Amino acid sequence: MKALGRPLEFDHQDALDAATEVFWSRGYEVASMAELLKAMGLSKSSMYQSFGSKEGLFRCCLDRYASAQADGMHALLAQAASGREFIESVFAGIAETAGEPEGAKGCLMVNSASEFGQSDPLVALTIGAALHPISAVFVAAIQRAQRENQITSDADAAALASYIQVAISGLRTMIKAGIDKQTAQTTVALILKVLD
Repeated sequence: MKALGRPLEFDHQDALDAATEVFWSRGYEVASMAELLKAMGLSKSSMYQSFGSKEGLFRCCLDRYASAQADGMHALLAQAASGREFIESVFAGIAETAGEPEGAKGCLMVNSASEFGQSDPLVALTIGAALHPISAVFVAAIQRAQRENQITSDADAAALASYIQVAISGLRTMIKAGIDKQTAQTTVALILKVLD
């Protein structure tokens, strides 16, 4: 008879979600192991056995966050009336967070890129890799909008996707810094003119 494996002592996804919230609200450097362990409900040995280190845990959180973002965006694009509408709705949604707790929190990916820059090559690689699936969604949206004659077919879809990601990062940073909703909405209107 085959021996049963050792049962899981905790839910990895729940633990990652809890750790993500700590990293998101506190930042990597400020987040202490004590805070992380308390949020995850884990002992130090369980955390190290499962994730290897604080940095390993952080990279797992970034991967999970980016994957969830990309999946959600894929679903929104599939439901959107057009590729252009999807892009506009993404920016409108971000602008709506101005002056709200969600906006003050920022985006985990943008926050992490700002915190680390290129100081930690492994984290920088993780952030770069995590941005690829999100970029792919924007490329797909732009190509769809081009087929729908809402964005000129002469435009480079990959370059426009990079522009959109840069614009989103800047917008989220300014919202986190405290710009008001009207300013955010005016800025979005100017950003989207590039797509005309």
